[in-house]
Amino acid sequence: MFLTDVQLAARYAVSRATIWRWSRFEDFPDPVSLSPNCTRWRLAEVEKWEAAKTEAGAA
Repeated sequence: MFLTDVQLAARYAVSRATIWRWSRFEDFPDPVSLSPNCTRWRLAEVEKWEAAKTEAGAA
């Protein structure tokens, strides 16, 4: 399953620009280009990123 930048922004209560900034400068998963005007993020990779953030916060 894939998520759009709009869906990710809603998931984390941030702007779409923040999602793109995270993908460029943070350890956020890289987007996947499905076609010239269709970029998405893999849900499984996003969930792994979330789990890693949760573990890091608990440590």
